[in-house]
Amino acid sequence: MNVLLLRCDIVTGKIKKMIDTIIEEKAKGNQTLVNVTRTKLILKGINPDKFDANSEDNPEIIAKLRTLASELGVKV
Repeated sequence: MNVLLLRCDIVTGKIKKMIDTIIEEKAKGNQTLVNVTRTKLILKGINPDKFDANSEDNPEIIAKLRTLASELGVKV
């Protein structure tokens, strides 16, 4: 019996890590800045609550996050 194994290269969690990095770097522990940064993400069309470590990575969202990080002066 021949069994075909397919390798699945779906990466997950990168968006969540990028969001967390942007919020942490911008806010530096200040809860007000955490809320402001989360609001900026939402206004840019990225709701942080919709992503977790198991979320499939979307290249369009990753590009938006890179642009936003650059605008905020954060390296991701």
